[in-house]
Amino acid sequence: MSKSFFEERKKCPSCGAKEITVCYQAKYSDQAIKQYLIEFYSPQGGIEFDYLHNEEYILCKCKSCGLIFQKNIPNDFLMERLYEHWIDPIKAFENRNSRFKVNPEIYANYAKEILTIGSCFKKSPSDTRLLDFGMGWGDWLLMANGLGYESYGLELSTSRIKHAESKGINVISWEQAEGLRFEFINTEQVFEHISEPLETLKELKTLLKPGGIIKISVPTANDIERRLKLMDWGAKKGTRNSLNNVAPLEHIQCFNRLSLIKMAEAAEMKEFKISLIKQWNNSSGWLNLKGFARNLVIPIYRNILKRQNYIFLTPK
Repeated sequence: MSKSFFEERKKCPSCGAKEITVCYQAKYSDQAIKQYLIEFYSPQGGIEFDYLHNEEYILCKCKSCGLIFQKNIPNDFLMERLYEHWIDPIKAFENRNSRFKVNPEIYANYAKEILTIGSCFKKSPSDTRLLDFGMGWGDWLLMANGLGYESYGLELSTSRIKHAESKGINVISWEQAEGLRFEFINTEQVFEHISEPLETLKELKTLLKPGGIIKISVPTANDIERRLKLMDWGAKKGTRNSLNNVAPLEHIQCFNRLSLIKMAEAAEMKEFKISLIKQWNNSSGWLNLKGFARNLVIPIYRNILKRQNYIFLTPK
């Protein structure tokens, strides 16, 4: 194919700064990257290398906020091709089911998070409106519905929308969202995938009611600089040297906490801090040792030590 299916980003997509440096560059035809992509997408569906012909994987770093991001990213057509064809919806749903079988505590964690968020508003659940932006299969919203919240979902994937609607979830368009306004907007593992995270955050802010809150949760790689020096494409996901946080085509930006804060400032937002007491009060499973340790440590790890990219934002 002679046509390019990529777009170039010339400034930091998180804070908007124009001072950026290239920290890694290689063609998608490079054997190491090519093998990585084959091993990554084959179990999910497959990959069409014709769309990557003569294209380069370029990692840049923002001098202002430290964001690591891919300079050349798939355009809308290739994004749709990737998420709806290379990643087979049937296999993706099977993988989703497998995760819930292995870790049935996922729903308990959703409940804890939603109850903690609800405690920040002096309203009953039925009077509290929630939006899950990039809702996936709608699992978070199923729990929100079960807890009595007025909840809605936004999603691009047709297969995921159909599944969510079959479970009774209110899936809406952006235009419909603009007419509703929300106390809380959830974004879970979304901002690392979108082409314009800063502009998206600004747009999401307009959907908030006064005093509303947006949650951003994205992958954490506190030692990403060390990993980038190695560039070990053979390292498996979840291992110490894994490059999954900068996965070609999908994880098009790798945030650190400073880049999240700078993005918030550029969107005229600030961090909203939920007290540890509220987080502990809404936790369950205290009676077993593992649950006790998890409930006690995670809020400290996230909020005091700030070792995870898990942050709440509210307009200034």
